[in-house]
Amino acid sequence: MPSPDISTPSELPRADRTDLDLALRIADAADAVTMARFDAADLDVRLKPDRSHVTEADLATERAIREILAAERPDDGVFGEEFGVTGDGARQWIIDPIDGTANYLKGIPMWSTLIALAVDGVPQVGVVAQPGLGRRWWGATGHGAWTNTPAGDRRIRVSDVDDVADASVSFQSIGQWRDYGRLDALERVTGAVWRDRGYGDAWPYMLLAEGRLEFVAEFDVKRYDIAALIPIVREAGGTFTDIDGGDDLDSLSSLATNGRLHQSFLDLIHDRLPETS
Repeated sequence: MPSPDISTPSELPRADRTDLDLALRIADAADAVTMARFDAADLDVRLKPDRSHVTEADLATERAIREILAAERPDDGVFGEEFGVTGDGARQWIIDPIDGTANYLKGIPMWSTLIALAVDGVPQVGVVAQPGLGRRWWGATGHGAWTNTPAGDRRIRVSDVDDVADASVSFQSIGQWRDYGRLDALERVTGAVWRDRGYGDAWPYMLLAEGRLEFVAEFDVKRYDIAALIPIVREAGGTFTDIDGGDDLDSLSSLATNGRLHQSFLDLIHDRLPETS
């Protein structure tokens, strides 16, 4: 299986609508599992070897997702946060059953289930389900990016802000940037923009896809943390790379923008003069 590509090539094949429909049905099943145990007083919580938390709901949700995929896409590979990689080939489902487990176990509704399908190494289908807030976002190559609203499903698009000084950004956490030796870069970015906040996890990427932010970046991200976000941001008109502008999903960093400001933010992060044509 090639390392998934997070660039935005101009000629990707149109995704199979049946794969998107399946991903949405998987999200329905996952929502039922996660919400059944959300904010439960007796929720079982344990520490993994890396000292991160895992709950019974993380495990049960990934099992439920894998059962559906085994029945409906038995030839596809699966990579999940909790149970690793099974299968091989050109098609791989990439799953994070609960992105934001620390919020989930605290009863804070800012967590998501992330479901992606990568084909030939490129994430083509993505669903972000945030049932604690009754929200969902989805996208697939050639099918646009969408979200649910009380008035019905709505197609979403990144903003047309074209000046860094007018941009609103989310950076996850100060400590994360400090730990990766990029605190000076964060200070340059936040000092140059209109507004900065650390919203955290998948939600800010969806705010970007809806046109409410212009920049989201973070470190220490795994393939399952961001694969589902990529088709949504890309289909909304945004750009998604790693923090250095590269296209490797396994580089442990991510940078999503509204596209118009991508190069400007790269220049700020790396403290270089803007590129000229």
